Amino acid sequence: MLRDKDIREGVFDYLEEKYGKVRFFEELTMGKSRADIVMVTEEALFGVEIKSDADTYVRLERQVKDYDRFFDYNILVVGSTHGIHASEHVPEYWGIVTVEETAKGLDFYELRQPSKKKKARLRTQLHLLWRRELLHIQTSNKLHKYANKRRSYVETYIMETLGEEGVRNS
Repeated sequence: MLRDKDIREGVFDYLEEKYGKVRFFEELTMGKSRADIVMVTEEALFGVEIKSDADTYVRLERQVKDYDRFFDYNILVVGSTHGIHASEHVPEYWGIVTVEETAKGLDFYELRQPSKKKKARLRTQLHLLWRRELLHIQTSNKLHKYANKRRSYVETYIMETLGEEGVRNS
Protein backbone atom coordinates (compact mmCIF):
# COMPACT_ATOMS: atom_id res chain seq x y z
CA MET A 1 0.00 0.00 0.00
CA LEU A 2 1.49 3.32 -1.10
CA ARG A 3 1.27 6.33 1.18
CA ASP A 4 1.64 10.02 0.30
CA LYS A 5 5.28 10.17 1.41
CA ASP A 6 6.09 7.15 -0.77
CA ILE A 7 4.55 8.77 -3.84
CA ARG A 8 5.70 12.38 -3.48
CA GLU A 9 9.37 12.17 -4.57
CA GLY A 10 8.51 10.00 -7.53
CA VAL A 11 5.82 12.48 -8.62
CA PHE A 12 8.42 15.26 -8.74
CA ASP A 13 10.63 13.18 -11.02
CA TYR A 14 7.70 12.12 -13.22
CA LEU A 15 6.40 15.68 -13.66
CA GLU A 16 9.85 17.11 -14.30
CA GLU A 17 10.47 14.51 -16.98
CA LYS A 18 7.07 15.14 -18.59
CA TYR A 19 6.95 18.97 -18.42
CA GLY A 20 10.62 19.95 -18.50
CA LYS A 21 11.68 23.12 -16.71
CA VAL A 22 9.39 23.45 -13.68
CA ARG A 23 9.39 24.80 -10.15
CA PHE A 24 7.60 23.00 -7.30
CA PHE A 25 6.00 24.26 -4.11
CA GLU A 26 4.62 21.87 -1.52
CA GLU A 27 1.65 22.23 0.82
CA LEU A 28 0.54 25.64 -0.42
CA THR A 29 -2.64 26.97 1.20
CA MET A 30 -5.22 28.17 -1.29
CA GLY A 31 -8.75 28.97 -0.24
CA LYS A 32 -9.93 26.48 2.37
CA SER A 33 -7.67 23.72 1.07
CA ARG A 34 -4.00 22.95 0.81
CA ALA A 35 -2.47 21.95 -2.51
CA ASP A 36 -0.13 19.00 -2.13
CA ILE A 37 2.05 20.27 -4.96
CA VAL A 38 1.98 23.43 -7.04
CA MET A 39 3.94 23.16 -10.26
CA VAL A 40 4.92 26.32 -12.08
CA THR A 41 5.89 26.09 -15.73
CA GLU A 42 6.69 28.96 -18.07
CA GLU A 43 3.14 28.80 -19.43
CA ALA A 44 0.87 27.85 -16.53
CA LEU A 45 0.20 26.93 -12.92
CA PHE A 46 -0.62 23.30 -12.14
CA GLY A 47 -2.24 22.03 -8.97
CA VAL A 48 -1.39 18.44 -8.05
CA GLU A 49 -3.48 16.53 -5.51
CA ILE A 50 -2.18 13.19 -4.24
CA LYS A 51 -4.60 10.52 -3.05
CA SER A 52 -2.56 7.60 -1.82
CA ASP A 53 -3.94 4.12 -1.28
CA ALA A 54 -4.47 5.10 2.38
CA ASP A 55 -6.54 8.22 1.51
CA THR A 56 -10.25 8.65 0.90
CA TYR A 57 -12.17 11.00 -1.39
CA VAL A 58 -14.01 12.69 1.52
CA ARG A 59 -12.39 16.15 1.16
CA LEU A 60 -11.86 16.00 -2.60
CA GLU A 61 -15.11 17.74 -3.61
CA ARG A 62 -14.15 20.86 -1.65
CA GLN A 63 -10.53 20.62 -2.82
CA VAL A 64 -11.60 20.49 -6.48
CA LYS A 65 -13.41 23.83 -6.09
CA ASP A 66 -10.33 25.49 -4.58
CA TYR A 67 -7.93 23.98 -7.12
CA ASP A 68 -10.19 25.17 -9.92
CA ARG A 69 -10.11 28.75 -8.63
CA PHE A 70 -6.32 28.96 -8.51
CA PHE A 71 -4.77 26.76 -11.17
CA ASP A 72 -4.79 26.62 -14.97
CA TYR A 73 -4.43 22.83 -14.96
CA ASN A 74 -5.04 20.22 -12.27
CA ILE A 75 -3.76 16.69 -11.87
CA LEU A 76 -4.99 14.00 -9.49
CA VAL A 77 -2.29 11.47 -8.66
CA VAL A 78 -3.75 8.30 -7.18
CA GLY A 79 -2.52 5.03 -5.83
CA SER A 80 -3.49 1.97 -7.84
CA THR A 81 -6.46 1.18 -5.57
CA HIS A 82 -8.08 4.50 -6.56
CA GLY A 83 -7.31 4.27 -10.28
CA ILE A 84 -10.60 2.69 -11.32
CA HIS A 85 -12.86 5.28 -9.67
CA ALA A 86 -10.72 8.44 -9.82
CA SER A 87 -12.52 9.83 -12.88
CA GLU A 88 -15.82 9.79 -10.96
CA HIS A 89 -14.46 12.29 -8.42
CA VAL A 90 -12.88 15.00 -10.58
CA PRO A 91 -14.09 16.99 -13.63
CA GLU A 92 -13.14 15.77 -17.10
CA TYR A 93 -10.54 18.53 -17.55
CA TRP A 94 -8.49 17.23 -14.61
CA GLY A 95 -5.59 14.96 -15.49
CA ILE A 96 -5.36 11.61 -13.72
CA VAL A 97 -2.12 9.77 -13.07
CA THR A 98 -1.96 6.41 -11.32
CA VAL A 99 1.08 5.22 -9.45
CA GLU A 100 1.94 1.65 -8.66
CA GLU A 101 4.83 0.07 -6.83
CA THR A 102 6.78 -2.43 -8.91
CA ALA A 103 9.98 -4.39 -8.35
CA LYS A 104 11.87 -1.63 -10.20
CA GLY A 105 10.31 1.23 -8.20
CA LEU A 106 7.30 3.43 -8.80
CA ASP A 107 5.49 3.18 -12.12
CA PHE A 108 3.40 6.16 -13.27
CA TYR A 109 0.65 5.86 -15.85
CA GLU A 110 -1.28 8.80 -17.25
CA LEU A 111 -4.95 7.81 -17.45
CA ARG A 112 -6.06 11.24 -18.61
CA GLN A 113 -4.11 14.32 -19.67
CA PRO A 114 -5.12 17.62 -18.03
CA SER A 115 -6.75 20.25 -20.19
CA LYS A 116 -6.86 23.97 -19.51
CA LYS A 117 -9.97 25.16 -17.78
CA LYS A 118 -11.60 28.54 -17.87
CA LYS A 119 -12.33 29.04 -14.16
CA ALA A 120 -8.84 30.01 -12.96
CA ARG A 121 -8.54 33.76 -12.71
CA LEU A 122 -5.28 35.60 -12.79
CA ARG A 123 -6.42 37.85 -9.94
CA THR A 124 -6.83 34.79 -7.74
CA GLN A 125 -3.44 33.49 -8.83
CA LEU A 126 -1.79 36.75 -7.76
CA HIS A 127 -2.75 35.83 -4.18
CA LEU A 128 -0.29 32.94 -4.39
CA LEU A 129 2.66 35.22 -5.08
CA TRP A 130 4.88 36.65 -2.40
CA ARG A 131 5.09 40.41 -2.02
CA ARG A 132 8.62 40.27 -3.50
CA GLU A 133 7.27 38.56 -6.62
CA LEU A 134 4.60 41.25 -7.00
CA LEU A 135 7.34 43.85 -6.69
CA HIS A 136 9.26 42.09 -9.47
CA ILE A 137 6.22 42.39 -11.77
CA GLN A 138 5.93 46.08 -10.91
CA THR A 139 9.64 46.76 -11.44
CA SER A 140 9.95 44.83 -14.69
CA ASN A 141 6.99 46.76 -16.10
CA LYS A 142 8.19 50.15 -14.77
CA LEU A 143 5.14 50.55 -12.53
CA HIS A 144 4.93 52.53 -9.31
CA LYS A 145 5.95 50.29 -6.39
CA TYR A 146 3.37 51.32 -3.73
CA ALA A 147 5.46 49.86 -0.90
CA ASN A 148 3.18 51.29 1.81
CA LYS A 149 -0.10 50.12 0.30
CA ARG A 150 -2.02 46.97 1.18
CA ARG A 151 -1.36 43.87 -0.85
CA SER A 152 -4.91 43.88 -2.29
CA TYR A 153 -4.36 47.43 -3.54
CA VAL A 154 -1.12 46.41 -5.28
CA GLU A 155 -2.81 43.38 -6.89
CA THR A 156 -5.65 45.55 -8.19
CA TYR A 157 -3.17 48.16 -9.46
CA ILE A 158 -1.18 45.50 -11.35
CA MET A 159 -4.31 43.98 -12.90
CA GLU A 160 -5.79 47.33 -13.92
CA THR A 161 -2.53 48.67 -15.31
CA LEU A 162 -1.25 45.62 -17.18
CA GLY A 163 -4.39 43.60 -17.83
CA GLU A 164 -4.39 39.82 -17.80
CA GLU A 165 -2.11 39.30 -20.79
CA GLY A 166 0.39 41.89 -19.53
CA VAL A 167 0.72 40.15 -16.17
CA ARG A 168 1.07 36.71 -17.75
CA ASN A 169 3.90 37.99 -19.93
CA SER A 170 5.77 39.51 -16.94
